[in-house]
Amino acid sequence: MGARHFFVLAMLLVPSFGRAQSPAAPAPPAPAASQGAPAVAAPAELPAAYTYEANGRRDPFLGVLSGPPELRTVLKRGEGAAAYAVGEISVRGVMQSRGLLVAMVQGPDKKTLIVHSGDKLADGVVKSVIPQGLVIVQSITDPLSTQKQREVRKMLRSLEDTKE
Repeated sequence: MGARHFFVLAMLLVPSFGRAQSPAAPAPPAPAASQGAPAVAAPAELPAAYTYEANGRRDPFLGVLSGPPELRTVLKRGEGAAAYAVGEISVRGVMQSRGLLVAMVQGPDKKTLIVHSGDKLADGVVKSVIPQGLVIVQSITDPLSTQKQREVRKMLRSLEDTKE
């Protein structure tokens, strides 16, 4: 019996909460514009062109690690394999020529080159050619890095080649 009374009491109280709120006051009518002229906003004055003054601060659009432009080193591109960085080449084949292993590599421009052990790249040197691919010693130019060189292995069958 107590639950039934509670239910009836709840049903009577719930609608009364909705009636307790007063409706929002209607917005006042907009002032009428003059009868003869259409309502057009006055043109705002355009601000003068903004120019950034560095005042000794760094450019916020340059990378933090890249440093000022005069300190950045540009890779000197040569011809042949020396024109490509380590990250730009992929190994397409390994062959044996005169008892030595040589590798066929392909650049981003789809040119194929033959590289031997000791050949120079734009940012490294081919340390050795193995049946599975290349071993390259890459020069690191990052000024914050403690290492100056690292060994990179470019395998004949790598995941990046299967994506193409």
